Amino acid sequence: MTKLLFLGTLLFSTVCLNAQDTESYQEVPNPVAVNPVLWSEVKVPQVSWGSTDIRYKKEEPAAISGIKKNINLTAWKGEKVSAQLVVWTPETLNNLTFTVSDLTSGSETISKDDIRTSFVRYVMTGELNKDGLGACGYRNSADFDSTLVADVLDHLTPSLVIPANSAQGGWISVRVPQYAKAGKYTGTVTVRNGDTALSELKLTVNVKNRILPVPSEWAFHLDLWQNPYAVARYYGVEPFSDKHFELMRPLMKLYADAGGKVITASIMHKPWNGQTYDAFESMVTWLKKADGTWYFDYMVFDKWVEFMMSTGVRKQISCFSMVPWRLSFQYFDQASNSFKYLNAKPGEAAYEEFWITMLKSFAQHLKEKGWFEITHIAMDERLMKDMQETLKVIRKADKDFKVSLAGTYHPELVDELDDYCITIAERFPPETIDSRREAGKVTTYYTCCSEPRPNTFTFSPPAEAEWLAWHSAKENLDGYLRWALNSWVKNPLQDSRFTAWAAGDTYLIYPGARSSIRMERLVEGVQAFEKVRILKEEFKKKGNKGAIKNIEKILQMFDERSLGEIPAATAVNKAKEVINRY
Repeated sequence: MTKLLFLGTLLFSTVCLNAQDTESYQEVPNPVAVNPVLWSEVKVPQVSWGSTDIRYKKEEPAAISGIKKNINLTAWKGEKVSAQLVVWTPETLNNLTFTVSDLTSGSETISKDDIRTSFVRYVMTGELNKDGLGACGYRNSADFDSTLVADVLDHLTPSLVIPANSAQGGWISVRVPQYAKAGKYTGTVTVRNGDTALSELKLTVNVKNRILPVPSEWAFHLDLWQNPYAVARYYGVEPFSDKHFELMRPLMKLYADAGGKVITASIMHKPWNGQTYDAFESMVTWLKKADGTWYFDYMVFDKWVEFMMSTGVRKQISCFSMVPWRLSFQYFDQASNSFKYLNAKPGEAAYEEFWITMLKSFAQHLKEKGWFEITHIAMDERLMKDMQETLKVIRKADKDFKVSLAGTYHPELVDELDDYCITIAERFPPETIDSRREAGKVTTYYTCCSEPRPNTFTFSPPAEAEWLAWHSAKENLDGYLRWALNSWVKNPLQDSRFTAWAAGDTYLIYPGARSSIRMERLVEGVQAFEKVRILKEEFKKKGNKGAIKNIEKILQMFDERSLGEIPAATAVNKAKEVINRY
């Protein structure tokens, strides 16, 4: 057994690189030169509330007409709402900080402990493909325009040096306690340079007499694929060691607090053929013993699942993949004391024998752990003929295995798949969505590098991330999938570009459990989905057809084919205004 445990460790070994300090780091130099003309009218440091819809450029004064010292937000109890302030200065600020007070409404208080402040840091980004139609394909960064863009929400750095003739954003997130009383809560945000107060901004949150459930109780099916191997490489720790889990906990808590429902598990070597900077290894040890029988070790798989469940992600386990992007399956051969590969495809006898043996063992293990009912054998963008052949193998191993697919819509697969996710460009028939929901099946959609918009690239308009969940509400879907929560590039805090796909396509959160503008806006969209769901259920019970009609009307704005005429920010802000009337 000791040898087998050593083998399990060997399978998950990785090259360890030195990680950066988690509390402070340096941004890369701005490739865009400052235009002095733009700063000629700015004589002293300026501070104003801005918009969470805008990524303010570092090298330009904030495009704000009229300094705004007051801002009003509306929230339900249990909801998290955000605001952005902006500082732009013609002189160097050597110690910029901002602090927030408690928010009070009469004798009631929202503690500053429920408010997070973050600097909006800058990361290198790119652009769409030259045809503007998407962002897929391998790319040389030198062939694309590259700029610094505001995205990282750095809550760890206590102060910053702001160079002359530059702008700096600050992000304020207020998580309204569920026990808060309805009312108008007011407080202040004080912006300082050292001991000198630059400005005091007023922050008001109007708390309505409605309650948003805790994230673990949200109905929205959020599936953002996690990559533990990226975290191990970045911090230079042994995969699935105690230190690794310690570092991952705050990262994965961001996902759980966003309402994340699905645990991503890799049950074979490189299910995506190593397409990310840090390849997914197998969380299951495949060992062919000298006598020809098989041994499967689930130690790492168990540790990973138990860890993710401890963060609050418990609804589903998606196991990738019986149909990887390269049909080659690695195992350790005891007789030759070496790794070997089976090259076989769905429909072939060797493939069936190989997988039935594993799946029978896997099913037994899952049942012993009490996880069988929530585990899905998952595939990603596979052809229907391969899916059909694979389904035959799965059913032979255990007819009750659940199966999921993120890919193209095929009517033939509707009844076979427990979790079916299609591209935003396709549509499920309404009756299919209803019948699947009645059967307890999950029906969602996804975006990837193919869509120029809406998307979550680091250069995408921030409101597009929030738009995504509103679209789920419009289409009566259960949720949304994005393939990468944290498949980090080499230096994710400095440069979000990758050799394949557009900048930011591979991750939504940053080292140090730093969130992003994209992630926060995505969460706001999920909250909006929940509010729409709750209101529609209430109005249906009360027979308030007029209110339901109003909600359905605003949801019609969330059609990707209309984004050219109705930008995401316009749709989101109008829809929020309507929803917050109730």
